[in-house]
Amino acid sequence: MADIHLPLDNSEPRTVSILGATGSIGASTLDLIAHHGSRFCVDALTANSNAQLLAQQARQFKAKLAVVADEAAYCELCDALSGSGIEVAAGKNGLNEAAERPVDCVIAAIVGTSGLDPTLAAIKKGQRVGLANKECLVCAGDLFMDEVNRSQATLVPVDSEHSAIFQLFDFDHPERVEKIILTASGGPFLKTPLEAIQTATPEMALRHPNWEMGRKISIDSATMMNKGLELIEAFHLFPIGVEQLDVLIHPNSVIHSLVQYCDGAVLAHLGTPDMCIPIAYALTWPDRISCPVEPLDLAQIGTLHFEEMSEDRFPALALCRQALQTGGVAPTVLNAANEIAVEEYLAGKIRFGDIARIIGGVMDQAEQENMLEKASDLHEIAAVDDYGRERAKSAISKLA
Repeated sequence: MADIHLPLDNSEPRTVSILGATGSIGASTLDLIAHHGSRFCVDALTANSNAQLLAQQARQFKAKLAVVADEAAYCELCDALSGSGIEVAAGKNGLNEAAERPVDCVIAAIVGTSGLDPTLAAIKKGQRVGLANKECLVCAGDLFMDEVNRSQATLVPVDSEHSAIFQLFDFDHPERVEKIILTASGGPFLKTPLEAIQTATPEMALRHPNWEMGRKISIDSATMMNKGLELIEAFHLFPIGVEQLDVLIHPNSVIHSLVQYCDGAVLAHLGTPDMCIPIAYALTWPDRISCPVEPLDLAQIGTLHFEEMSEDRFPALALCRQALQTGGVAPTVLNAANEIAVEEYLAGKIRFGDIARIIGGVMDQAEQENMLEKASDLHEIAAVDDYGRERAKSAISKLA
């Protein structure tokens, strides 16, 4: 982790580029920037194909460059920004150009494996990257962290759990840390009988008790795959062993993570569950700025509840630990198989209990076929990702 300090100074706005500006994290980042007026200056914005919204954002924030990943949307973006003086680009080269521009912070918020290449481009330039793309570390963690160390780039996590750990972890003395504890709400099936979980319908799995989220992440929350993927990310972000990573059920969703030290002290990060907070910290670390969020009222909350995590109830979590222990590209295979299994479950083609079984079967097959060696570049990562998806589709067709 590079040791840098960029003091906030209203006379010198902090420059920001956002990869994935039209998504949830990107839009929230722009809302925060708008809240702080002249404290930030937007340099580059990118989107997948939503040219109209991207153009609106670029005009509002006076961006210097706007990029659509989908080259078919290039002409539409050009028309929408005609006369604005804003530079326009498209495709992979355009995304990489946006990522490589020298700024104080790049927010990497492109969803999925399409975010790997531009995020790596930013890292290779030694940028500070506010990382909101889980695939960078889940699918290519070794590759990304090797490049971070080589280029002296700085990764500041945007995910709320990892942002919490980042703020609690003693990077100068990691040997003093005994354990990192991620918290999980427990999802919709925390109290459901085990046999009933196996045949739970998508409507039941999508009914999260605390959050309204997208369909994919809601199912990952129900299986606890999302928490397992966060374990994999934490392993790469922080100098700690697999055996030092733990998960604790915390239905209140007030404590975002904990770090346990060798002297018995356990430090907890509490906060209002609002993504504005970790986004602001990524933009300004090691400084802090005000956020337009409701303050946490512990007196009103009254009681904080905790339960032990059961991997019998949530086998996807055990699969994530298995992938971490296996190493290499095992997490890449796991993530690819999960995406296909969740897609097919939502389409009504498999049962809820089949999701983990399919993923486990694909991982076992990949190990038997010697497909889990460490990848040397993103092309190999992409090939392994394709392999995991095809094996999952094959397993589902046989199951059907």
